[in-house]
Amino acid sequence: MRTKLFVIIIVVIIILIGWGSYTYFNTKMTTKQLLIVSTTTSLYETGLLDILKVEFEKQHPSINVSFISQGTGLAIQTAMRRDADMILVHDPVRELKFLQDGYGVNRKVVAYNFFVIAGPSSDPANVKGLSPTEAFTKIKEAGEANFAIWVSRGDDSGTHAKEKRIWKSAGFDTTELRTMSWYLEAGTGMTATLRLTDEKNAYTLVDLGSYLNNYANENIKLGIIVDAGKDILNVYSAIANNPKKTEVYGSNFDASMKFIEFLVSDGVQQIFADFGKDKFSKPLFNPYIKLLERGNNQELIDWIQDLAYYDGIECPLHYRYEADDLYQVIHKELIIAPIILDFQN
Repeated sequence: MRTKLFVIIIVVIIILIGWGSYTYFNTKMTTKQLLIVSTTTSLYETGLLDILKVEFEKQHPSINVSFISQGTGLAIQTAMRRDADMILVHDPVRELKFLQDGYGVNRKVVAYNFFVIAGPSSDPANVKGLSPTEAFTKIKEAGEANFAIWVSRGDDSGTHAKEKRIWKSAGFDTTELRTMSWYLEAGTGMTATLRLTDEKNAYTLVDLGSYLNNYANENIKLGIIVDAGKDILNVYSAIANNPKKTEVYGSNFDASMKFIEFLVSDGVQQIFADFGKDKFSKPLFNPYIKLLERGNNQELIDWIQDLAYYDGIECPLHYRYEADDLYQVIHKELIIAPIILDFQN
């Protein structure tokens, strides 16, 4: 009887050890890294990031990517708190500060489109066909005469930053404008801002991708009133957190670099080129790397580089870290070789 009991106990122990080993090694093999990308509402709300997530995880099955969608200002702050591993945003001025303050490395321009001024088809301010600064000036005049309303994002986003720069170039201070009855602040994302603009029969600044997506989904009836010119160019860039910066130490740098390399790959650049074509007969976002490679629109390349490059380069050498072949891209003016720098805090 004791022998039989002893055998049973041994068998149970062997089973438990085997099950435990299987569970341990199976869990170990299936555990995935998490990559968190802090990004803008315009990329998220159009549905593009859903496609990129599926494709990235297909190519990198050991990594799960998640996106935090918010205005560019908040997106950058999220990364600075180490609540995200990298940023994908559209405000070159604040991107440079992110680099200068030591939080980011390996900035890469990946795509572009244009902002547009959307408004009522009746165009009460009579701005259709004008330049952005001329249109802003006339909208202000019409607002003061009670003929027009302007709706600002008012959320420190990349779109809001662009809007404030256009107001400034037109000679106006948004700190004063926001006290006026015709100037409203939504303080929210692009879709909600467009809905408010539509309700108020007003004007607003919006990236083309968000406008087309909301118009097609019948969220708005607004028309495109102003849609041309260098002044409303919109450029998207990716930046990894700096692994040598104390405040963001522990960010998933390796996965961030894989995602940036993924964004500039031929396949993903083609996703940018195709996204929206079936529904809108034009892409919502345009691939920058493909534009460079084709080299058949030097004026547009110059516009992008004037807006989004720093002293003629998308990421100065001292803001690069273990960039491998990321910068082995032939530009018309120079070939940039990879460089490894040892960043300090």
